[in-house]
Amino acid sequence: MNTRRLGMLLAALCSLAGCKTVGPDYHRPDSAVINQPGAQKPFVDIVPGTAVDPRRSGPDAWWKLYDDPLLNQLIGDALRNNAGLREATANLGLASDIYDQAINAGGFTYGADAEAFRGLIPAESLLMFDQLPVSNVATGKLSASYEFDLFGKLRRASEAAQADSEAVQDALDMARITVVAQVAGSYLESCHANREIVIARQSLTLQQRGMDVAQRLFDAGRGTRTDVTRARAQFDLLSASLPPLLAQKKTAQYALAALLGHTPGDLPPGVDACQEAPALKQAIPVGNGMVLLQRRPDVRAAERRLVAATARIGVAVADLYPDVKLGGSVGAFGLLDDIGEAPTRSWQIGPLISWTFPSRRAHAQVRAAEAGADAQLAAFDQTVLNALRDTQTALTGYAQLLDRQQALHEAAAEAREAASQDRQLYRGGRAPYLTSLDAERTLASTEAAAAAADAQVSLAQIRLFLALGGGWQSARQMPVVPHDAARAPQDGRARANYKPTP
Repeated sequence: MNTRRLGMLLAALCSLAGCKTVGPDYHRPDSAVINQPGAQKPFVDIVPGTAVDPRRSGPDAWWKLYDDPLLNQLIGDALRNNAGLREATANLGLASDIYDQAINAGGFTYGADAEAFRGLIPAESLLMFDQLPVSNVATGKLSASYEFDLFGKLRRASEAAQADSEAVQDALDMARITVVAQVAGSYLESCHANREIVIARQSLTLQQRGMDVAQRLFDAGRGTRTDVTRARAQFDLLSASLPPLLAQKKTAQYALAALLGHTPGDLPPGVDACQEAPALKQAIPVGNGMVLLQRRPDVRAAERRLVAATARIGVAVADLYPDVKLGGSVGAFGLLDDIGEAPTRSWQIGPLISWTFPSRRAHAQVRAAEAGADAQLAAFDQTVLNALRDTQTALTGYAQLLDRQQALHEAAAEAREAASQDRQLYRGGRAPYLTSLDAERTLASTEAAAAAADAQVSLAQIRLFLALGGGWQSARQMPVVPHDAARAPQDGRARANYKPTP
């Protein structure tokens, strides 16, 4: 090939380098559930009031609404030390490095090799027929090549790797808010268990006094053995309620220690002594469906996986076309004593075109990539539906628990008044002990039920905050461990378009 023809070929390759990228560009499908008006409207079956506020969306650091310094400290410690978050951060670093590999694929590559040996070179390899003598031989070469991404295979692979990296970032955000919710839930559960234990012990003390009164009246001939036996049975029944509460408290504290990266029992000062769980002083801001779907990291991660699957269609389609490289090399080959002299020098330049003619397998790979994108679209839709369902369920459950809590507190107040009145009548001999005993039993059960309802309401609040998907924004400001994962793309995400296969 003469120099003129080589120049013409180079010009043709340069023009081909501007070929259109094959495969579909991603855009959010019009048929996606997230685009439906029903997915973006206000939540159903809620009434604005003191419990929730649909007019405002939740703050990033929602746990600060509790205004509890110890809770803030626990969450900060967990975001820095939680083992699961360290693993998720490492996975983000891995995804970021894979993305770096993808964006640096293709383009220029360079190589060098050198060798020296003593041996016998076959004469016929040099078109000679007499045996050559044993010689010291050396060879060396410097090479460079450029891979043209004519059909966008490398570009699509880079898009897929970027979307994968972003999906891992979103998964880390989801892990962060899950840890935050678990820390808050474990801490509040421990506080509520302490309160329920106090109430149970107060009921036991009260029942002990009633049992002593029954015994004294029996000893004085004013009571019956049945009264004493019933009083002791009630005391034993209340005593039996303590072990489950103690176990519940310890279980919550062990879970909290693990979330903080500590061994069981290794808790910050103040956790075990918490007798009153922090409570919200305002309505929970919940926003609407549109705000929710923008905040939920799992929804964003699902769409990023759809973007990656769409880009891989382009990778599969590009495999149907040839790969073209332009390369050159300079080197030397000859006797060791003559290496570098003119007779040993060599050089070459030219294109390398490799093309495996498309087979059924190659076309099947394209169809498989399209099916994978269809599956990811379905998964994206399901994630959106799950997010809406989780939030609506949490809202409904929270509202019902609030109604139950109010009714139980009213019942406890009435039972407290009734028990006080019956206790005075009994001590004055104006009412039988059985009446007083029934009143004490009712008081103990209603107070315990009211305390348990308080705990259920607190945990329902945490579940609602988790469903709303907030908190990862502030959590990002508390790095778990230093890592190159910070290089993962945060902005400028690929905005491609994908239309599912009919």
